[in-house]
Amino acid sequence: MGPPVTSMGHRAPTGDPMLAARFAPPAVPKLLVHRPELLVRLTAGAQGPLTLINGPAGSGKTVLTAHWAADGRTTRPPMWLTVEPDDAPGAFWAYVLEALARGGTALPAEVGRPTRAEGVTRSFLVRLADGLAASAQPAVLVLDQFDTTQPPATSEGLDFVLRHAAGGLRIVLTSRSDSLLPLHRYRAAGEITEIRHADLRFTEADAEALLSEHRLAVSPDGIRLLMERTEGWAAGVRLCALAMQRSADPEAFLRQFAADRTTIADYLLTEVLDAQPPPTQDLLLRVCVTDRVHPDLADALTGRDDGARTLARLARDNAFLEQIDASAWYRLHPLFAEVLRAHLRQRCPGLEPRLHGRAARWLARTGRLTEAVLQGAAAEDWQFAAAQLVDNLALGRLLTGLEADQLVRAFADMPTGTPGPAPALVGAACRLAEQDLPGCEAELRRADATLAPSADDPLADACGPAARFGRAFLGVLAGRPADDLTAVERAAADAHRLLRELPPALVAERPELHALLLAHLGAVELGAGRLDRAGSTLTAAVAACGPPGTEAPLRSALGSLALTELLRGRLRQAAEHANASLAVAERSALPAERRSGIDHLVLAGVAVEQDDLRAARHHLDLATAAPGPRPDPATAARAAVIGARIAAAEGDGDAALAALRAVDAAGLPAWAADALAEAESAVHLVGGDAAAALRVLDAAPAPDADRPERALARARALLDAGRPADAERALAAVPADDGVPTPVRAHACLLRARIAEARGDCAQAHRYLDEALALARPDELRRIFTESGPWVRRTLREDPRTARPHGRPAPRTPARTARTARTARAPRTEGQPPVVEPLSARETEVLGKAAELLSTEEIATELYVSANTVKTHLKSIYRKLGVTRRSEAVHRAQDLGML
Repeated sequence: MGPPVTSMGHRAPTGDPMLAARFAPPAVPKLLVHRPELLVRLTAGAQGPLTLINGPAGSGKTVLTAHWAADGRTTRPPMWLTVEPDDAPGAFWAYVLEALARGGTALPAEVGRPTRAEGVTRSFLVRLADGLAASAQPAVLVLDQFDTTQPPATSEGLDFVLRHAAGGLRIVLTSRSDSLLPLHRYRAAGEITEIRHADLRFTEADAEALLSEHRLAVSPDGIRLLMERTEGWAAGVRLCALAMQRSADPEAFLRQFAADRTTIADYLLTEVLDAQPPPTQDLLLRVCVTDRVHPDLADALTGRDDGARTLARLARDNAFLEQIDASAWYRLHPLFAEVLRAHLRQRCPGLEPRLHGRAARWLARTGRLTEAVLQGAAAEDWQFAAAQLVDNLALGRLLTGLEADQLVRAFADMPTGTPGPAPALVGAACRLAEQDLPGCEAELRRADATLAPSADDPLADACGPAARFGRAFLGVLAGRPADDLTAVERAAADAHRLLRELPPALVAERPELHALLLAHLGAVELGAGRLDRAGSTLTAAVAACGPPGTEAPLRSALGSLALTELLRGRLRQAAEHANASLAVAERSALPAERRSGIDHLVLAGVAVEQDDLRAARHHLDLATAAPGPRPDPATAARAAVIGARIAAAEGDGDAALAALRAVDAAGLPAWAADALAEAESAVHLVGGDAAAALRVLDAAPAPDADRPERALARARALLDAGRPADAERALAAVPADDGVPTPVRAHACLLRARIAEARGDCAQAHRYLDEALALARPDELRRIFTESGPWVRRTLREDPRTARPHGRPAPRTPARTARTARTARAPRTEGQPPVVEPLSARETEVLGKAAELLSTEEIATELYVSANTVKTHLKSIYRKLGVTRRSEAVHRAQDLGML
């Protein structure tokens, strides 16, 4: 073996001197984001033949590799060579030999040096591989910017040397595109480590660290917005950080910055767009008008037939275009697309709208409705865009679903008065989505004018069944906020008739239409107080849902059905429907601004009846804070009633009255206005002012039907006013049949029990109380017992057997004072052991909470002790009462008169 090759005085095969800068790793930036996981992967990869770091321009490939090279993680510093795109094979190998020599790798003189820039012989590659195999220590060589621009002969030669160097050469490649090396072979042999674009993307933590290095304090929301705009592109994050340093308000910069007006634009245009041949630049500028592009769509926009080849190459080269999953579709990086659109407007004024129009028609032909509408609107071809929604029975997409806001925004610039029935109908739907009822009605009147038969109307032929159905459909939806039951019923009948005139295949593609019609009709019936009809219609609406696309009407129908059941006094069913509505909203990822809060309102109402004031307040707060559509007047009235009951129960009568009086009763249906008066009367009774309670009821308009709720409210006020005979006569208007809500019937029984007790008929009082408990038990009604005052507890203490057959739903009242002396003297029930010793005051409190069906954790919360303390008290109670379970302890204590 001859003397080693040295590096001094060598020249390239062209005779030019070697450029020393190509052998030096770039300086590591002072403001560096440390990425230890990637450094560890690089170090592990360098133990094998090949490591590939692949990503687009500015993704941090070179910075990461330079940091690794300078970090001292390897026993021998890696050698560095920056590859130039115009390196001929001979020049490339001459530079490789120079990099190895400068790094201390001694090769035999027989290896020689390339003498021709155009290439090297196979003999040279054999000698080089053999020399590397004989090296005492493997050479780790970084080939920075090794891309597909290298001649195939260079990649083939590198593969040959790497495979035959017997571990004496380890290569770290950085590139924007996959090299021409046979990567599949290295993958199959497990001899490659790959760090790709997905690995190089900055995380939120990386972005926060970089901003901190720039002394920028940015909120978590700001960082999320930065990541959303840049998608973790390292250069984009760095350029934004530099721009934010120059901004007086960094947070405002993130909200407002336009990529085409920053250094990001210069970077992308220079590094990405200008690097492409002119035909590819033209394609990129044309496809940037769409959010995603198909090869056939690209051909439609360019008028050529090279879309498939060009898009595949751009994705392979990491040219800020990526394939969407494994589909035929591609997408541009959003910042790149934004810069391209600005460049398109500058380079080709007036072309962008024409491209949008061309894309709209291709998307419509291929059945991509939403994208076709958005592209048509971007082209300001309002008749085409609106007709797509009307003719495809898709007006509902403006009002429901995840695309609703995007579609409404697309029509925001449509001029008022755009001719044709379709623009008028779309305008009406947009106004309805914005809860602009007068604006909706004005657009519907304009639609009616164009839909009316007219011999000289040039648009008359366009008014087919789809447009007429759209008018009827919107009539149903617009009638809901107006609570116009007659108009809604008429429009619903027209809509269902017109559905039968439309192509069955088209109707089958829109399963949400029937469900939406039923859901809105049922909601209007509910608002009108037609609870039985509403229940049937809404149940049918729920049954009509199920196929994809019906999530919005399902949630709406379940919410309205839950409120219907609450008003009918069916608390268990109401809670089930409300929880199902919430589950649908979560499963379908319904945006918060589309959630009405009616489900939480129903759960608040259920919790009030069950005397769980903490849960009631929680759900009411969620309902009132919901950013979705404003509730209809009747629902708003119900929310006020529930809020007033909670406030009154918490002892804040002024807040209760304020909640009720804040509702505008002028626009309410009669039953809802009655409910407000009845709730106000109840608030006065809680405050001990029976006269005021009666005045409120006397001043309220007479109900349009014999409402048992009004009769009950009057009976309560009369009884509290000391007029039991008049109260009994008022109760005669409360039937004891199943058509009356259960809470009303149970409360009426309690009032009759009080009246019977007042006249000394204890047996009758106990029978009525027994009936009230039987009615209350299935739905766990507790609040009515609490509101009925101390006489209920006193009666039950005197005869606890009254409650026992029904498992009394004890009210959630403050802890009762223990009667230890009575406990000691309590009579012993036959067959049960005596009490070992009296319960302590705290044990009696714990047992009382257990009788109210509170969990261990709930008892601990109410008594301000730990759960373990509660468990200790329960064990002591079991020992003293001679039982082994909580339910046995409660029953034993009831038998002994301790509760």
